[in-house]
Amino acid sequence: MNGADGAKPGPNDSAAGTLILPTAGVARASVVLVGGHEGGADVDVEPSIEREALFRAASARRDLKTTVEQALESNDLPVCVVPMTLGRDPGLVADTARALMAVTDGAAGGRLVLADPFGTATLLTGWLRVAVAQAAGSPCSPDLAVVLTANAANKFDDAELCRIAHLVKVQARLSWVEVAFRDGDPAPAEVVERCETLGARRIALVPADFRSVGGPPASGVINGEPLLSSATVSGVLATRTAAALLKLSRGDDGIAAGLNA
Repeated sequence: MNGADGAKPGPNDSAAGTLILPTAGVARASVVLVGGHEGGADVDVEPSIEREALFRAASARRDLKTTVEQALESNDLPVCVVPMTLGRDPGLVADTARALMAVTDGAAGGRLVLADPFGTATLLTGWLRVAVAQAAGSPCSPDLAVVLTANAANKFDDAELCRIAHLVKVQARLSWVEVAFRDGDPAPAEVVERCETLGARRIALVPADFRSVGGPPASGVINGEPLLSSATVSGVLATRTAAALLKLSRGDDGIAAGLNA
């Protein structure tokens, strides 16, 4: 059911790595979104999903336990916890699993399941290719610089975005792809200035996480749309939730696998 998690496209993936959406809506469960440095806890979802039993925890290390307990007490539905990483926050999965170990008894017995992470580096690369193509337009000018933006995290996760940026550049046949980090080094303003100095006539800022670029665009700068629409986010959540509930029905709560992620 969930063939989007491996390196090769599965039955729910396109060749570019973009998920083909299932029927709108999630399986009957309370869904807890666990955020990290990619901003996944604040992501927009379809209004129909928002009205369902949807809970948000900004971090696996702070308020996740309380949020899960609230979800368990709110109704009798299973509780599906989704680590909201696009593939650049691998530690979020294990942190989430460790937090859930503290709430697996009592009311949680048989009702709590850890879903597979929202995204992978392979999916992120495909999503970025689509976003970059939309921001760049057609035909793509050789004097266009594409800047992928994300929150600064740590040297390993930041380096992963540099690797993904190279893949996007090669696969999308772009001549110029840079990386910038909000509240990090190099900052977006610094990268934009460097691109202009090196001769870029147009610059497209494309978010590589769940956040928007933010702020009004500078002269000659295109602010790309959020990486994923609310419909796409809702479709992925439906896929993750359905797969997790299937595992739970077979006695697997996903936590042990998450600890080893």
